Amino acid sequence: MPTRQLREELQKLREQLEHEPPLSEEQRGELETLIRDIELQLANEDALSDESLMDGINLAVERFEVSHPTLAATLRSVVQSLANMGI
Repeated sequence: MPTRQLREELQKLREQLEHEPPLSEEQRGELETLIRDIELQLANEDALSDESLMDGINLAVERFEVSHPTLAATLRSVVQSLANMGI
């Protein structure tokens, strides 16, 4: 269940990247890298908690909180899904 929810959140994030107000190339690249890192973590179910991944997502939430609140909310949902999975 948490894995399915996380995949849904990642898909939602991808859709928002396409439809949200314009992001700079740097911002878009950062989010795409985060999505890739999360997917890699998800593929390795035996992986231990990756604090740097969580730190990166939390930093992105802070960065986008004002300028892109919908993206920030989705990123918070991703954090919660990862926490529910023990990552």
